[in-house]
Amino acid sequence: MQLEERTASIDIENVNHLFPGGVRAVSDATLRIHAGEFLSIVGPSGCGKTTLLNLIAGLIELRDGRISVAGGSPRAGRHEVAYMLARDCLYPWRTALENVMMAGEFRGVPKATRMKRAKELLGHVGLAEFEDHYPKALSHGMRQRVALARTFSLDSPVMLMDEPFGALDAQTKLQLEDVLLDLWNAEKRTVLFITHDLNEAVTMSDRVVVMSPRPGRIIADISIPLPRPRSVRALQKDPHYHEIYSNVWSRLEEGLNQEGRHAP
Repeated sequence: MQLEERTASIDIENVNHLFPGGVRAVSDATLRIHAGEFLSIVGPSGCGKTTLLNLIAGLIELRDGRISVAGGSPRAGRHEVAYMLARDCLYPWRTALENVMMAGEFRGVPKATRMKRAKELLGHVGLAEFEDHYPKALSHGMRQRVALARTFSLDSPVMLMDEPFGALDAQTKLQLEDVLLDLWNAEKRTVLFITHDLNEAVTMSDRVVVMSPRPGRIIADISIPLPRPRSVRALQKDPHYHEIYSNVWSRLEEGLNQEGRHAP
């Protein structure tokens, strides 16, 4: 499926966020994510990565700073944005096929169109033979494949992904990273990907942004000049990959040393 040509960038300018009780989660964040770019954010737990994602999605009210998403202001439910969570969030009473079709159903997509797209995507993620299976009959990794297919079934130029593979075993994670790269290479959506896994960030991304401990500040924006298309497994033997990984790790460690782990 080829997406329409339309603005799909994300602009974040001088964003701060203070939760009730005085906890400052994000501090003076400024970032631009270009249309069709795959960008990952890494940082220690509690540094504001998910908070920033929820501000972009319009799930948290923006009170300080400016955010533009696909040419508009953040607002929950915008069709330009698809959001994939760490949990698969599948409906247990729906089959794999029906769960993938569900996203388009909420947006009023005709049933025949939804079914055709869902079948294509389930085939792409390796679940063509499991269309009629319910979530209870699927492994954790298979359920995440369904969730990934459901996310891509939406005609949304911007995709927000909050540690979608974080709870998977190492082998399944590698498999799904390759599946995601294949889907992204085919459609070039704008992806903002949150992860704790530096290997995942480097192998998947065009750029990796590093955040400091809370209050989360952007302390590094690192280009990943590895050729595409990429194979997650093949990169593990690439010396250039290991140089980039070491650089990302060093910047993350610098932030920890400078800021400490204590809240302000």
